Amino acid sequence: MAEYVIIGNGTAAVGCIEGIRSIDSNGAITVISGEEHHVYSRPLISYLLEGKTDLERMKYRPADFYEKNKVNLVYGKAAKIDTKKQVTILEGKGRFGYDKLCICTGSSPFVPPFEGLDKVKKKFSFMTLDDALDLEKVLTEKSKVLIVGAGLIGLKCAEGIAERVGSITVCDLADRVLSSILDAECAAYMQKELENHGVSFMLGDTAVKFDKNKAYMKSGAEVDFDILVLAVGVRAETELAKQAGCDINRGIIIDTGMDTTAANIYAAGDCAEGYDSSIGANRVLAILPSAYMQGRCAGINMAGGSSEITDAIPMNSIGFFGLHCATAGAYPEDGEIYEERTDKGIKRLYFKDSKLAGYMLIGDVNRAGIYTSLVREQTVLDEEMTEKVKKMPSLAIFSDEKRRTKLGGVV
Repeated sequence: MAEYVIIGNGTAAVGCIEGIRSIDSNGAITVISGEEHHVYSRPLISYLLEGKTDLERMKYRPADFYEKNKVNLVYGKAAKIDTKKQVTILEGKGRFGYDKLCICTGSSPFVPPFEGLDKVKKKFSFMTLDDALDLEKVLTEKSKVLIVGAGLIGLKCAEGIAERVGSITVCDLADRVLSSILDAECAAYMQKELENHGVSFMLGDTAVKFDKNKAYMKSGAEVDFDILVLAVGVRAETELAKQAGCDINRGIIIDTGMDTTAANIYAAGDCAEGYDSSIGANRVLAILPSAYMQGRCAGINMAGGSSEITDAIPMNSIGFFGLHCATAGAYPEDGEIYEERTDKGIKRLYFKDSKLAGYMLIGDVNRAGIYTSLVREQTVLDEEMTEKVKKMPSLAIFSDEKRRTKLGGVV
């Protein structure tokens, strides 16, 4: 009987479990979880603080998921992978042998070495359920919150606590919010919605020093706060893989089958650096759908099946206070940009070489799935099809075969 070990207990791990079980119903699966929680959906931690969900509804799979899939769930931290003996060694105690191993360690907050940070008592990250629960304990209706970082994590934190605190200030060295996925105009549109709900911004500026409850900004300004949230960025957790001999760049380097350069070791999720078809090169795609797909692909291959991912692209679907935003693909500067603007949102499509290379949608995101398929599949568009994509995108754009696949055999 095969022995499988999965390090991590997030979305990628679930995909890996389900991938293994699609091929091997009897092999022994051990999941090593650094968090002492049932697998949950991390994007929901802000909604927990808003009161829009609870711990039970946050579960990414039902309570009996591990039992049904015959998974041995172990709470602990993996300290070392002995590749010669094919054993994973936990901190303190515990050793688990494997025939195939998948590293799904995710990412961790990047915290710059701010001067005086050690003097700040109420400081938090905002990536895990425990982070959210710890932050919730100190929130009051008079709290003055400073969030360092205007990316997705920082802004979701702002949304989650906006109705529970006195004030929120978000600072970022970038000149716009969500700078990794939105251009200046689209970012300004999202920023306005956040400001309408009481969030203040200091952009092009950031904290450089702290003295207890005071932040000294790069611009020379000073900001008083009661609570500090650090959401500067994240880094892929690669140390275990590096020790095991896997090649590392910004993430653990994997091929299209999620195999690393170390024998019998796979990687998936935010810790991995896989192929991005929108740029034709490897990079970390730290998004939930990719984590699951990579995990499932790894699990299938670990169990002796055959699977690969050659069409992964960056994509995001987010929202703040009811204003939705969806993005995907690349935004080439040397292509054609098609734009529609209304009082309810923005649609921006990027075309290059007779293909839809990427898009940004704010407000109406109902056609995002069609746009994403066109980007992912690199569909070649003639002039008539291009006009349909711009004005009236529908499944009619795809071939009969593609439509059958997307509609489950019905055209």
